[in-house]
Amino acid sequence: MAEVESRPNIVFVMADDLESGTLPNFPNITRELVRQGTSFDRYFVTNSWCCPSRSSILRSQYVHSHGVWTNTPPEGGFDRFHTGDLERSTVGTWMKQAGYRTALMGKYLNHYPGGSADEKFVPPGWDEWDVPTRRLYEEYDYRLNENGSLYDYGFSEQAYLSDVLAGKARQFIASSKGEPFFLYLAPIGPHNPANPAVRHANAFPGAIAPRTPSFNQEDVSAEPEWLRERPSLDEAAVDQVDERYRARMRSMLGVDDLVGAVVDELRRTGQLDNTYIFFTSDNGFHLGTHRLKQGKTTPFEEAIKVPLVVRGPGIKAGATVSQLSSSVDLATTFAELGGAAAAPFAEGRSLVPLLKGKPPAVWRQNVLVEFARPTDKSSAAQTPVPPYRALRTDQYKYVQYATGETQLYDLHADPYELRNLAATADPALLDRLRQRLEAMAVCSGAACRQADLLQ
Repeated sequence: MAEVESRPNIVFVMADDLESGTLPNFPNITRELVRQGTSFDRYFVTNSWCCPSRSSILRSQYVHSHGVWTNTPPEGGFDRFHTGDLERSTVGTWMKQAGYRTALMGKYLNHYPGGSADEKFVPPGWDEWDVPTRRLYEEYDYRLNENGSLYDYGFSEQAYLSDVLAGKARQFIASSKGEPFFLYLAPIGPHNPANPAVRHANAFPGAIAPRTPSFNQEDVSAEPEWLRERPSLDEAAVDQVDERYRARMRSMLGVDDLVGAVVDELRRTGQLDNTYIFFTSDNGFHLGTHRLKQGKTTPFEEAIKVPLVVRGPGIKAGATVSQLSSSVDLATTFAELGGAAAAPFAEGRSLVPLLKGKPPAVWRQNVLVEFARPTDKSSAAQTPVPPYRALRTDQYKYVQYATGETQLYDLHADPYELRNLAATADPALLDRLRQRLEAMAVCSGAACRQADLLQ
């Protein structure tokens, strides 16, 4: 028992649709995580859409391996994950089998519980389950599945979802009684409609979305057709972008308070020094960049690059990791930290050496991103982007679309991806990138950790 009790706790907090570059706006995250932990400045998701990304996190697999391609059936959503029997082996089951007390609180997978499971369904691997089944994005007037019992929450201030999750997280931490725990917290902010807590309704007055060089991109003549067809944003559209930005920042203050509550409870119960806290997002978000008023699903940095900050035992405060990392790495990292056995199908790399300041001599050279549009017309209308697969290397972004179009960006010279070089690049360079992408797009299991080394 002493050996089990000495193992660290792990708290994983994942925001919904949070782009990179915003963390300085949030005092608890900044003070308790960024300043006390290590930040990854080149961390990418496998897919810039919620359900495929979350499926990759749960199973440490690229999208072509787990097969949850979209947010909705039949290609994706909870139904695809559930009917494919993917729940039999996830980070939850791995940690539970290793003796961890496990909890998942907040958003699970899109359209849970769908048509393939009862509304009271709790997947294997989770000792504590507090997951919304209806109206979760409103953060008020939702229904919560609490360990197989259903409870309706109304419109009172106390019913705000991030606050309810914070309270349940505190209870879970306080009741650990020396058992190591793995707590997966998935609040809704800043996902649309980005409803704030009442106390935050007037925050960020006058704030505007960052005016990066890619904001309302001027020249799209060399881009694929889906982007060339997009008009420039007029003044009214820019005003809408700024209002959405303010709403998102307000809703994130609820997430920030949740982080503060978790850290306070860990400190109060004497467990903070033995707990790893991870903070990230399932995908990024466009706010006027590349002419997109809002949204995700693109291969641009704004959609696929997200924050990742980690604090915990042996992790250097205020440090930055610049090695390429991916959302497939999270579950394998949790498993190593907890002494759990990741499944043989896992495709990610443990980030533990990077967190401990001892990077391996050989590390990933390639990050894979894959996207497919749903066949359902109403769902497909959410994104103008055709299917693609993309390779992110240290220097380049290379994208192949199902339309036959390609994109190539030299991220050292053009970090905002304003000049598509695909038509003029050295054919030998294009051929090498094509080969690397193909190897990643067909890899499986441990072979992915060979394919991601190709140069």
